[in-house]
Amino acid sequence: MTNMSDFAAVDAGQDSPGPLAGLVVVDLSRALAGPHAAMMLGDLGAEVLKVESTIGGDDTRNWGPPFIEPKGADRESTYFLCANRNKRSVTLNLKAQSDREALHTLLGSADVLIENFRPGTMDRLGLGEATLKKLNERLITLSISGFGHDGPEGGRAGYDQIAQGEAGLMAVTGAGRHDPQRVGVPIADLLAGMYGAFGVLAALHERERTGCGKMVRTSLLSAVVGVHAFQGTKWTVAGLPAEPSGNHHPSICPYGMFDTADGKIQIAIGSDGLWRRFCERFGLDPSAEGMASNPERVANRDRVNDVVQRKFAYCPTDRLLATLDRIGVPAGRIRSIREVYEWEQTRSQGLLVDVEHATLGTITLPGPPIRFFDVAGPERTRRTHTAPPTLGSDNSLISELRAGRRWLP
Repeated sequence: MTNMSDFAAVDAGQDSPGPLAGLVVVDLSRALAGPHAAMMLGDLGAEVLKVESTIGGDDTRNWGPPFIEPKGADRESTYFLCANRNKRSVTLNLKAQSDREALHTLLGSADVLIENFRPGTMDRLGLGEATLKKLNERLITLSISGFGHDGPEGGRAGYDQIAQGEAGLMAVTGAGRHDPQRVGVPIADLLAGMYGAFGVLAALHERERTGCGKMVRTSLLSAVVGVHAFQGTKWTVAGLPAEPSGNHHPSICPYGMFDTADGKIQIAIGSDGLWRRFCERFGLDPSAEGMASNPERVANRDRVNDVVQRKFAYCPTDRLLATLDRIGVPAGRIRSIREVYEWEQTRSQGLLVDVEHATLGTITLPGPPIRFFDVAGPERTRRTHTAPPTLGSDNSLISELRAGRRWLP
């Protein structure tokens, strides 16, 4: 790993610097897939330098509303805040020779480069694979595209909702075949970022043996197809097309959402044993015709769901959840986003972090979803995080670089 003696360490006083402490990441990406991958590495302790355009910075700085407008400072997009904690920001014009030279110096000492330009852009910027290898043969490059870097449509630009539709996700999401729906978060972007970070870690592990860097590629298309799971094998093995099934599972029954006397509830009866336990408590015959096994129940889904719905309709949600918990049937309520972040269980898992933002003051962000523990010992999770940077807040680092003071050894 790169020696970080000239690069400020993560904040003092935290429980752990993170397992990637000492790793240097240069993040050329914008919007969400690449920034999410870089943030994942930053959450784990890597030093991430976000390189932004001199004109407006990352696209998401202007995605809103909502915007937060502190007095005497530029407005901040909450969209940008979601994907850029634990980073620094510098601005460079990559069409200018002097700025490209500064970037070359950065890359010569970095461990990882992340970019999600349209295929061909890096070559036009003079940052093709041959150049990167010459600059730093140990550099791991993560390149995220919309539909892949090659193939008949490899050059297409990709945005999340376009990819959700093209990659089949919307075809299995919604109330029925005539009601395709996108997932409520940019899941194609997020998955591509996660797969990308996963690939970077694998390449870093290999570098320990070979001493050589690697080009890691993924795409929004690849990420969505990669999570088709049973919907994919339903077609590739059984030759059956997948269709949306609303809020009920297409292969397990009963498994889905039901109305209660005062709200909604979800249950997951994933085995015949759970079905028998459920029937015993609610006065049903588990061996009734068409209901004895899961395949039978799936074939008679409407009838089974109607039976369950009639049992739930006049029972308050809290009492029903308590009953299902007592008999071991997995169940849960439908929480609003507000309720999720006010839930003590959410905070107990480190999923909320307070950070000091340069212009907004103390703000609360969704936190990293991974925790670390010594074997049979205490938790060693990084707890102190830095706020997403304001645009160009660390440009002094580039000034030092141009003055010949290499802050990256």
